[in-house]
Amino acid sequence: MFRGATLVNLDSKGRLAVPTRYRDMLIESSLGQMVCTIDLHQPCLLLYTLPEWEVIEKKLARLSSMNPSERRVQRLLLGHASECQMDSAGRLLLASTLRQHASLTKHVMLVGQFNKFELWDEQTWYQQVKEDIDAEHAGDTPLSDRLQDLSL
Repeated sequence: MFRGATLVNLDSKGRLAVPTRYRDMLIESSLGQMVCTIDLHQPCLLLYTLPEWEVIEKKLARLSSMNPSERRVQRLLLGHASECQMDSAGRLLLASTLRQHASLTKHVMLVGQFNKFELWDEQTWYQQVKEDIDAEHAGDTPLSDRLQDLSL
């Protein structure tokens, strides 16, 4: 399980250094094999271990290629999916097209989201956090039943 938000740097070749606290887990669960794709709703990337991504692929395979909205989701997620292997120094090379999509430059936020990471441009991440907090304070959107039952 991945949790927490960590500031990491991209080097000049587009490699991201995976924090040491995740490296052993990633090697154990997927031999350091990862898949990165775009997020459909946010300006960030999604980074999965290969076994987790294979679960997503099976779900996508069950969608209809004849239904325009289902085909669009398949096209966007699968079409942008890029395999990346963690090297011996614990770095992942992110495809330039993916880095451009999420406007990733040097400073990147690696955000744990249970079974995956989100990769955000640092400033975009902090702006999103501010917007999320402001939306919660405004209370414009009613809570779903699941959120109403959530006790922290």
